[in-house]
Amino acid sequence: MTNLEQTLDTRFTVQFSPSTFLMRIGRREIFVCNDFRNRHYQVNPVIECSTGVQAGHLEILLFRKWLVILSKAR
Repeated sequence: MTNLEQTLDTRFTVQFSPSTFLMRIGRREIFVCNDFRNRHYQVNPVIECSTGVQAGHLEILLFRKWLVILSKAR
């Protein structure tokens, strides 16, 4: 079962935005928001993958705008 909920999740230090949401699928979470960070390196224009700020997170940057964070649910 999938839960959709608006959230102000402080784990990722994201400011409130109406386009921010958290989706939980079983024991996994998918967090989607606008990318707010200034990156000091050349970013792939379509998709960029990297390790997250916290252990166990995977960050996917889509089209240099949308940040998707994959993690375990707490």
